[in-house]
Amino acid sequence: MNYVVIALLGALAAVLANVGVAVFNDGLRPIMPEYLEGRMDKKAIAATSFAMGFGLVIGFGIPVSVAASIILIHSVLLGTDIIGTWAPKGKVGMAISAGVGALYGIGLVAGLQFVVDLFAKLPVNFLGSLGQVSTPVTAAFAIFPALVVAYQFGYKHGLITFGVSFLVRQIVTYYGKFNLGTAKIALNAEGMALLAGMIIMLIYAMREKQDKNDVSVDLTSIFADRVKKIKKNLPVLAVMGGLISMATSLTIVAGDPISLNLMKEGQLVEGGLAALARAIGFVPLVATTAITTGVYAPAGMTFVFVVGFFVKNPFLALVLGAVVMAVEILLLEVIAKGLDKFPGIRKAGDNIRTAMTKVLEVALLLGGLLSAYTMAQAMGLFIVIGIYVLNKTSKKPIVEMAIGPVGAIATGIIMNILYLIGLYQIPVVK
Repeated sequence: MNYVVIALLGALAAVLANVGVAVFNDGLRPIMPEYLEGRMDKKAIAATSFAMGFGLVIGFGIPVSVAASIILIHSVLLGTDIIGTWAPKGKVGMAISAGVGALYGIGLVAGLQFVVDLFAKLPVNFLGSLGQVSTPVTAAFAIFPALVVAYQFGYKHGLITFGVSFLVRQIVTYYGKFNLGTAKIALNAEGMALLAGMIIMLIYAMREKQDKNDVSVDLTSIFADRVKKIKKNLPVLAVMGGLISMATSLTIVAGDPISLNLMKEGQLVEGGLAALARAIGFVPLVATTAITTGVYAPAGMTFVFVVGFFVKNPFLALVLGAVVMAVEILLLEVIAKGLDKFPGIRKAGDNIRTAMTKVLEVALLLGGLLSAYTMAQAMGLFIVIGIYVLNKTSKKPIVEMAIGPVGAIATGIIMNILYLIGLYQIPVVK
C-alpha cells in the first residue's frame, strides 16, 4: 500500500505543477502567474523551479528523511515541482509528469529503505546512534510559541510564555498520570507545554486589533478571477489533500522536521499538535499567495498533515483529508477577511515559521552533535562542528537545519571508511 499511495501522491503533485494548479515551493508560487499568463517561457520557469528546489531536496529533505527513516514531504513535493515544470505542456506533458512523478515517489520510499539497509550492513553500524538526532527536537519543540511571542510582543512577554509552558511541563511530568474510571490517562509533558504556549500565543495575537487609520484592501475582490480558478480545481486539490493525509497516517511522510521526529518516536499526538501549530503559521502565507496568484499549494495550509497524525485509519484519513482541503479552499475569502480583522494573527504566521526554523536549527545541530559523539566521541564533534563552521564560508551553503543530520550521517560514513583503512577501531565496551 505504501508504494501505491506514494506513487499516486507523486504523480498527482507533478501533474498539478505541470498545469499550474498547485506548487509546493512558497517562493515559486508568486512566479507561476508570470509563466501561466505568458510573460515567462517554459525554459525560464523550469530553470527557476530547479534552482529553488533542488538544493533543498538534496541538502535538507533527504538528509532529514534518512536520519529519521521517514520521508520529509519537502523531498517529495519540491521534486514534483521540478518534474512538473520541466515536462512539456499539454496532455503529453501531463502524462510524462504523472509517470515520472510516480516513479520519483516510489524511488524515494525504496531508496530510503535501501540506504537504511545499507547502513545496517556497514562494518560499524551507526543507525542506533543516528536516532539521537531527534532527541533535542523532541525535548525542545514546545519552546517555539514563547519565541513567537517574544518576536511579536517583546522579550518580557516571551519569557512569561516560556515560564508558563515550563511550569505546565513540570506539573504534567509529575501529576500527568491518573485514572479516570477504568481508564488510565497519561498526558505528555512536552505536548501539554506546547498546547499551553499556543493558547497564550493566540491570545496575544488576537488582542492586536486593526488600526482604524489603516487603508483596508479587499484582496478577494481584486483577484476574484484567481480565486475562482482555485475553486474550479477544488475536486482534484481535495484528492491531493486526501492522499497527503493518507500518506501521513501510514507514517510514510511528515510535513516538517519537528512532527517527523515526533512521529519517529511514536509520539503521534504530540506530532499532531506540532503540525497543527505549523498549519496555523502557514494560513496567512498560503491564503494570501493563493488569492493573489490563483495557484494553490498541494498540501494546502498543511492541516492535511494534522488529519494524518490524529486519524490512524488510512482510508478514513484519505476522506477527511480531502474534506479538510475542500473546506479551506471554500473558506479562502472568509480567511482573508479574518486576517484583515486580526492583523496579529497574520503577523504571528510569519513569526511562527521563523521561530520554528530557529528552534529546529539549534535542536537539530545539537542532535547531530549528540549523535556524532555517541558514534565516535571527539572525532564526531570534530566532524560536525567542522561542517557547521565551514558551511558558513561556502558560496552555496546547505540549509542550517540540515547540518546536524548531514554531520551525523557524514560521521558514520567517515567512521566506516577509516575503519576499513585501519585508522579507526570500534571502542571496546567495558
